[in-house]
Amino acid sequence: MTMFLLLLLAIPIVFFVLQKLKQSGGRFQLPPGPPGLPFVGNLHQLDKSALCRHLWQLSKIYGPLMSLQLGSRPILVVSSAKMAKQFLKTHDAQFAGRPSMVGQLKLSYNGLDLAFAPFDDYWREMRKICNLHLFSAKRVQSFRSIREDEVSKMIKKINKLASDSKPINLSEILLSLTNTIICRIAIGKSYDDESCEKSRFHYVLGEIQEMLGGFFFSDYLPCMSWVDKLTGQSIRLERTFKALDGFSQQVIDEHLIDKKSGKIGGEDIIDVLLQLKDDGSSTIKLSMDHIKAVLMSVFFQLPKKWVGADAGNISDNIYDIFAAGTDTNAATLVWIMTELVKNSEAMKKIQDEVRNIDTEKEILYETDLQHLPYLEAIVKETWRLHPPAPLLVPHETIQQCTIGPYTIQPKTIVFVNAWAIGRDPDSWEDPEEFLPSRFINSSIDFKGQNFELIPFGAGRRICPGIHLGVVMVELALANLVRSFNWEIPFGLKKEDIDTEVRPGITMHKKTPLCLLATKY
Repeated sequence: MTMFLLLLLAIPIVFFVLQKLKQSGGRFQLPPGPPGLPFVGNLHQLDKSALCRHLWQLSKIYGPLMSLQLGSRPILVVSSAKMAKQFLKTHDAQFAGRPSMVGQLKLSYNGLDLAFAPFDDYWREMRKICNLHLFSAKRVQSFRSIREDEVSKMIKKINKLASDSKPINLSEILLSLTNTIICRIAIGKSYDDESCEKSRFHYVLGEIQEMLGGFFFSDYLPCMSWVDKLTGQSIRLERTFKALDGFSQQVIDEHLIDKKSGKIGGEDIIDVLLQLKDDGSSTIKLSMDHIKAVLMSVFFQLPKKWVGADAGNISDNIYDIFAAGTDTNAATLVWIMTELVKNSEAMKKIQDEVRNIDTEKEILYETDLQHLPYLEAIVKETWRLHPPAPLLVPHETIQQCTIGPYTIQPKTIVFVNAWAIGRDPDSWEDPEEFLPSRFINSSIDFKGQNFELIPFGAGRRICPGIHLGVVMVELALANLVRSFNWEIPFGLKKEDIDTEVRPGITMHKKTPLCLLATKY
């Protein structure tokens, strides 16, 4: 028995030593980083409550390029604009991979979606399909009526709530808005009614998010993959996949029935994909699994707040950093309104700007947004201070690459800390201050060419839905500040509005933003 216990204890030590020998072996030098423990590396050291801030503090000690070890996974953390340019532009091709994680691989139909697909010819074709057919300027414009309709409904809802003179949970309203818009654009329905179908949708959504962000021993400690079966994680993942597959098939079948019956309606993303499948215009022979994989990506963009109570608890741990971003538009809008109520001068400037446009309109339309430079500056400044996905979506090294004196090996995961870059004093004057005016007459943009501001990433893996995200945020913001005056609830001060962040890949305000609204 004693020998067995000694052998059991020796396994992680031997594993750690072999890992270190594999990484070093005297052949190459790794960037500096905090020392870890045998077997687990730095897994136990990461502060899940504010991971981007924690990594930023470590970067002040170890530099803008830092090494970590999460179990068997080598990690690099990038914390400056200059270093981000090295990874996302100069050596972009070498770092365009995505880490292969058990949950993501299974639920994306073995990497058939765009977000988790490996960097290869298939990914290039899927990217082309997204750019030409799903997220092109023309396609985004075709969904304009949906966005304007839902924003109009939101304004009416707030107007009704404002009559009670009670604080309004703006976080909840904005989550509902972005959820409904994305659902209508993607699958032609909003699931905003009380029904069994809505409950099933919430259950599937919750399970997807739980599994995509959940911890599997197989991902970090392969020698202990058997624990996933012992804990039931593997069984739960399989059950979630079957639920997702069944729900997705139902959505597709409904579209096929509507098409066969000649029912006329708005063309959503599922309609577009089915048409591409039928006409065979893509070099990829699209299957139902391809469409379902894209649908899974859409589901994971939806707010966790919408998960029903029966869906289980959403995991908020450090492993969420490997998953795609969720409800980033709602998060951005909440942070914008938080900063505006704390900065009355900025609030007055944007309200003056939007209220100078034709006041006879019930709402401002997307055609009005081009006349709002200060609003655009506010959105940029918010993305600088509160990037919706502060560590972006992780990259992975495809082949060996040299960055300065360091040699980076294949299968190394790279986190770009956009949150730290936005607060870097080498790039920004008064980096902790909310100063939208810094973007007036500035050439700095968020489209991946200025590495001081990369809320959507940059390079080959930049988010393809930039245009859709921007127009959703700007349209909602313009109408929120035009239609209402916003105040802090009675008895509170500006200092009482916290800016603490919930754990997870998406930077959400920890507590809901509740404000008083009076109709303008």
